[in-house]
Amino acid sequence: MPYLICIGGFLIAWQIVSLVLGVARLPGPINVIVDTWDPYISQPFFDDGGTSKGLGWQILISLQRVALGYGLAALVGIAIGGVLGLNRFIGKGLDPVIQVLRTVPPLAWFPISLMVFQDANTSAIFVIFITAIWPIIINTAVGIKEIPQDYTNVARVLRLSKRSYIRNIVIPATVPYVFTGLRIAVGLAWLAIVAAEMLKADGGIGYFIWDAYNAGGDASSSQIILAIVYVGVVGLILDRLVAWVGRKVSKGAN
Repeated sequence: MPYLICIGGFLIAWQIVSLVLGVARLPGPINVIVDTWDPYISQPFFDDGGTSKGLGWQILISLQRVALGYGLAALVGIAIGGVLGLNRFIGKGLDPVIQVLRTVPPLAWFPISLMVFQDANTSAIFVIFITAIWPIIINTAVGIKEIPQDYTNVARVLRLSKRSYIRNIVIPATVPYVFTGLRIAVGLAWLAIVAAEMLKADGGIGYFIWDAYNAGGDASSSQIILAIVYVGVVGLILDRLVAWVGRKVSKGAN
């Protein structure tokens, strides 16, 4: 009931604002559905060749890029975060570097990646990687540093090896922190790919939005709004998916 009331109220308010501003400037939800029903809503997986594809295919193209960049960021970020958390000297020494690099806007990396890789698709994946990696590194390192001292004392008394200490104490204690970083990172990765595809990409939801804007016409605004809705829904699904996996892993680790 709360979902129905609140979402319904939002849609009504949106339609009213559309009528006030004018449908040409801001299409209302009814206009968006009418303008994009055929083919974008009714046929999300149509393919006319080239970049003329339905929103279902455009989303899948973007998700493939996100999967590569985010997967690499998860692997590298957890490894680096583990080193920074376990070694206080390295952690303290590299902290200024991480704090500087993590504040760089994602699109600022795009020209550099284009110069290095000479390929738009690889550059987009790199932008996802460099955007998503920082919260993973930071949360992993913080999780290790927050391990209670009593756990470390017990490990010393039992004379646990480094491997046993990491497997039995470090990993179970840091899993919630790691997945907090992964959850933040997946949202940032999804934001970054949409922006990167707007600049230079063949296909993808960001490309679709920018192409619709450049095409103009009465239906372009409705196409852009529909694509934004798709982006938001997919972002929500990704966030919930990572949170669900995190809960399962946390239970298994404990």
